[in-house]
Amino acid sequence: MAEKKEKIARQPMPEQAPEVRRGNFEEVPMGYSAETAMLEASRCLQCKKPTCVQGCPVEIDIPAFIACIKEGDFSGAISKLKEKTALPAVCGRVCPQEVQCEAQCILGRKDDPVAIGRLERFAADMARERGDKSRPEIAAKTGKSVAVIGSGPSGVTVAGDLILKGHDVTVYEAFHKAGGVLVYGIPEFRLPKKIVQEEMDALADLGVKFELNAVIGRTETVDELFERHDAIYIGVGAGLPSFMRIPGENLIGIYSANEYLTRSNLMKAYLFPEYDTPIVLGKNVAVIGAGNVAMDSARTALRLGADKVRIVYRRSREEMPARAEEIHHGEQEGIEFHLLTNPIRFIGDENGRVKSMECIKMELGEPDDSGRRRPVPIQDSNFMFDTDLVVIAVGAGANPLITSTTPGLETTKWGYIVADPITGKTKKRGVWAGGDIVTGQATVILAMGAGRQAANSIHDYLTWGW
Repeated sequence: MAEKKEKIARQPMPEQAPEVRRGNFEEVPMGYSAETAMLEASRCLQCKKPTCVQGCPVEIDIPAFIACIKEGDFSGAISKLKEKTALPAVCGRVCPQEVQCEAQCILGRKDDPVAIGRLERFAADMARERGDKSRPEIAAKTGKSVAVIGSGPSGVTVAGDLILKGHDVTVYEAFHKAGGVLVYGIPEFRLPKKIVQEEMDALADLGVKFELNAVIGRTETVDELFERHDAIYIGVGAGLPSFMRIPGENLIGIYSANEYLTRSNLMKAYLFPEYDTPIVLGKNVAVIGAGNVAMDSARTALRLGADKVRIVYRRSREEMPARAEEIHHGEQEGIEFHLLTNPIRFIGDENGRVKSMECIKMELGEPDDSGRRRPVPIQDSNFMFDTDLVVIAVGAGANPLITSTTPGLETTKWGYIVADPITGKTKKRGVWAGGDIVTGQATVILAMGAGRQAANSIHDYLTWGW
C-alpha cells in the first residue's frame, strides 16, 4: 500500500510584533526564507487546468513560477513572472490575492489555498537581493511612439507591455516621483518606496522614458501630445478627494485621506523638519471610512504618535471593504473600531481647530446599489466624542483636469472617462483609458488588468490601424 503523503500546512509569514511596528514605518511582513518558500511551493497541486490563472487579471502562469520556486530555480521564477507583470514585488504585497488567484485555488476547497501572493513577493525580492536583472526579449523597434499619462499600476503595465512590443513609450507623471498611487497612497510599512522605485527603474532599463512633474491638462494637453506620439493612454487614477459635506468640515485638523497620505507617504511629513512638509500630529484621531485607504490612514496616524485612533464606519464589520489582513493588522496595533456610527458635524475651538465631532448610531436596512445593506440612522442616538485630527476616507472621484481640456472624450455623470471595457478605447481616436479613471476606485491588480487589455488594443492599432 502506497504511503500517504504528509499534509503540509500553509506557511505563515513572519511579521514585526504589533507593539514594535506601531512605532516605526518599516515593512510589517518580513517575507519568506528560501526554505519556507520552497516548502509552501510544494503545496501546489500543479493542476492541469489551473483555475488560479483565471483569477489573475494579468494572467500570470502561476503554476509555472511556483514550480520553479519548489525546485529552487529562483531565477526561472522571476523570469516567468516578468513575462506577464511589470510589478511582481508590488503585486506580491498589495494585491487582494484572497479574492483573486487564491480564491480560485483548488487546494482552498478543503484546505488553505497556496500562498500565491507571498510566493510572488519572495521571487521578486530574491531576484532583487541577487541582482538578477533578467528581462523578457524586446521586439524590433516599430518606429511608433506611445504617451502614457500617469505612472500608477495601469499606466506602467501599458508601458511595460508596449516597450516589449517594440514601441517607444514615454510616461508622463504629475508628481516628482514615478509610481502613482503606489507611492503617494500606500504607506511605507505596507509597500516600501524603494520597492516601487526599483520596479520603475526596471522599466527604465527596458527603455521606458519618464517625464516627471508633467501635469497633462495644464503643462500640455492630450492633443498637444499627439504632435510627437501616435497613441495615448490615460491612466491617471481617481485622485479627487471626496468629502462628507457636513458642518465643520473645513476646520483645521480635518484632512482628506488623499492629502494626509500624500503628505506622509510621498512628501515624508513624518520626517519633519528634515522634510519641510508639516502635518497635524493628532493625539486623538478619527478616521472616517473602512476601506484600505482608511486603514492606511489610521495605521499611519498611530506611527505619527497618536495615543488613540478610531475607525468610524457607518456599516457593520461584514461590510468593511478593507482587506481582512489590513483590518487584522490594525486591530493588533490597537486601532479602535466604532461601527454602525456616522458623523453628522464637526465642532471647533476658538482657533478654528477641530476638537470634537457629533455622531449618530446606525442600523442596517435593505441592500443598496452596492449590494450592501443600507445604513439607516437611529433616531435620538446622537453622541459626541473628542478628536483633534480627522481623516476623511470615504472614497475619491475623477479629477476633471484632463477631461475638461480634451475635446472628444466622453465622460459619465461622475466625470469618469467612458472606455470600452474590453479594449480600453475611448470615443476619441487614438486615445485609450483604464484603471480608476474609468471604473472608479478599485484594486492595483484590476488596474493592471485594464492596462494589459489596453496595451494589446494599442498594439493592434499601431500595427493595423483603428
